[in-house]
Amino acid sequence: MSIVSFIIDSFFLGVGLAMDAFSVSLANGLKEPHMKGGKRLKIAGVFAGFQFLMPMLGWVCVHTIVEMFSSVQNYIPWVALVLLLFIGGKMIIEGIKTWSDTESPDAEIGHGMLIVQGIATSIDALSVGFTIASYSLVSALICGAIIGVVTFLICMIGLFLGRKLGMKLAGKASVLGGIILVAIGIKIVIG
Repeated sequence: MSIVSFIIDSFFLGVGLAMDAFSVSLANGLKEPHMKGGKRLKIAGVFAGFQFLMPMLGWVCVHTIVEMFSSVQNYIPWVALVLLLFIGGKMIIEGIKTWSDTESPDAEIGHGMLIVQGIATSIDALSVGFTIASYSLVSALICGAIIGVVTFLICMIGLFLGRKLGMKLAGKASVLGGIILVAIGIKIVIG
């Protein structure tokens, strides 16, 4: 494989893997339309970090504990579904509550929620470790880094778009964001 095709393949792998993180970033931007720049960088960084780590973890599994991991692989979409249903359901409930409040401050995305989102959106990237199992450690790290950078950029776009839409949608943004997360969870399970 040439260097150019390796970079192109890694880039498109990153784009494909980043779509769930993009959608959650969009939902986060909708939920918190007045989000500061530092927090946007943190959110995109967490998603990019998990998108880098999960394929590497899958690569390590292939090279060490394949039998154990293959028995767990069937449950990965269900774990993602449960996490996204929890986060999305919470956002929908919070959004409905704010419709009845006359003055409601923007609900902020906490550190714990951000970690759960990072895991939920990157859990499918774990199986990418199987597709890059033939790579050397250095090549796998470079591929993971490209996936992480692509995810970071795509999440920043999602957060920007979500903030813009969130400011226009006001209190209904949290409900819309929650619906997006629930839909992502269902999509992961259905395939």
